[in-house]
Amino acid sequence: MSRFANLADKPKTEIRDHRPEVIANGRQEPGTAAPVIVPPAPSRIGRKAIAAYFSPEMSLALHFCARKQGRSLQALMSEAFDDVLRKYGESPVGG
Repeated sequence: MSRFANLADKPKTEIRDHRPEVIANGRQEPGTAAPVIVPPAPSRIGRKAIAAYFSPEMSLALHFCARKQGRSLQALMSEAFDDVLRKYGESPVGG
């Protein structure tokens, strides 16, 4: 079983109110603000986040390279991931 199997059951919107006054069933105590439901940005629909931690020097170098090429950091990283996939004999996916 995948360790991410339970993520399929999660709602597609996120609730940004984790205060204890808001009860899990959606009801709230009198005098408290309603939770804010934020839908995902249109540019993120159908995409998955990939996160990694790099040294400050690597981060700065990647940002400078992206700026110099007139591209976004995401576009630059997508190109790098495609290159890695090619290197290991996988089919590149593209951004």
